[in-house]
Amino acid sequence: MLTIKRLSISDAQQLIEGARNKATEIGVPMCIAVVDESGNLIAFERMDGGKAHSITVAQDKAFTAGAARKATHDYNAVCVPGNLAFGIHTEVGGRISTVGGGLPVQVDGEFVGGIGVSSGTPQQDMDCAQAGLDFFLAK
Repeated sequence: MLTIKRLSISDAQQLIEGARNKATEIGVPMCIAVVDESGNLIAFERMDGGKAHSITVAQDKAFTAGAARKATHDYNAVCVPGNLAFGIHTEVGGRISTVGGGLPVQVDGEFVGGIGVSSGTPQQDMDCAQAGLDFFLAK
C-alpha cells in the first residue's frame, strides 16, 4: 500500500495567489494552473487579460512539472537536435512542455504537484511560477 502526499485545493489556491501577486506586480495578466503529483488539474485561474492560448499552455507546463517532476526549462535545455532528449516535447500527445514557466512542487522532499504559468515571456512565466512556489512554501 502506498501513502501519497497530495496538494489540497487550499494549497493550490496559495500557489495561484503567489503567482498572481507577482503577475500583478510586473503588470502581466497570467494563466496559472496547479496539478497533483500525477499531472491532474487541481485548480486554474485566468487573470483578466490572460491570453486565451495560454490556458492550455499553462496546464501543459503544470502537467509536465507535476507528472515528470522536472522544471519545463530543464527540458528546454536538453531538447535540441542531436541530444537524446530531443523529441520529448512530442510525447504524451504533445503535452510535455519545454517552455519555461512550469515548476514541480516539493514538500518535505516529496513531489506533490506542479505549477504552470503562461501569458508573458518565458522568463516572466518562470518568475511568476517561482513566486507561487515561494509563497506556498513560506506558509
